[in-house]
Amino acid sequence: MNNKIIILNILIFFLCVPCNGQTTSEKEIKNPTLFDGELLLQHVKILSSDEFEGRQTGTQGATKTKQYIINEFSKLDILPLGETYEQAFSFSSRNKTYNGVNVLGFIKGSAFPDKYIVISAHYDHEGIKNGKIYNGADDNASGISALFSFAEYFKKYPPKHSVVLAAFDGEEFGLKGSKYFVDNSIIPLNNIVVNINMDMISRSDKNELFVIGTRYNPSFKELITSFNQLENIKLLIGHDGTDKKHDWTYSSDHASFYRKEIPFLFFSVEDHKDYHKPTDDYENIHPEFYKEAVNLIFSVFKKIDLL
Repeated sequence: MNNKIIILNILIFFLCVPCNGQTTSEKEIKNPTLFDGELLLQHVKILSSDEFEGRQTGTQGATKTKQYIINEFSKLDILPLGETYEQAFSFSSRNKTYNGVNVLGFIKGSAFPDKYIVISAHYDHEGIKNGKIYNGADDNASGISALFSFAEYFKKYPPKHSVVLAAFDGEEFGLKGSKYFVDNSIIPLNNIVVNINMDMISRSDKNELFVIGTRYNPSFKELITSFNQLENIKLLIGHDGTDKKHDWTYSSDHASFYRKEIPFLFFSVEDHKDYHKPTDDYENIHPEFYKEAVNLIFSVFKKIDLL
């Protein structure tokens, strides 16, 4: 083990163990000043409305969604990563060519401007099938709305590392947008500290939020396990090939980073009865769980940003 890894592990240990020896408490997680919870819900409600037609890549609904994201980033003073917010790409699927667009925002780090944390969520969904709109409230309007909350937070509290807020397109077609991002990166891949990916984080009957990635990056394990004793939400390590649950290592956009040997943490919930169905509507998310989940992801980010 080289000196850099040893130092990283020591830092994480002391960051994760409060001076009283207890794990992170619920009181430490909750901080209403970090973001507006009602605005978080409002964005999900809007993006999962029929107006956006299920947000399938290459459709008018996707174009409306792309513009909505750009407008929100701009309102919150988030700069574009490149010359514009848009990173266009195309791909073929089932003998058809699709044009996708990633939306990429940027916040310059106050202490480590040349090191990056990529916070991501995909904005595309299933579109319209057999006359029914697949609105995708949990999958993945929930992740996109959380990106806006991060943007809101960074406007008040600039991060130490530079941050890329990545709204990926084409996830439902096989992670096309995130694959294009890492294959045609605007920033050096070696300078990406971690990808924090959010996909389906707004509902859980058991109040369980899973995090995947510590198996491949053990230095994050102490950090994550410090959040495992909260009363109203459980942050669980799993779905990573070490248990009997479905392995989510390649299930969303974090996989594109993993294939490039970039550390990742993926936050998600168990599949539910409305997964990839036209009933994945705003009315079926769990608002209080969702706000707590975003708070928890914020807390994980803040500890990583201190490294």
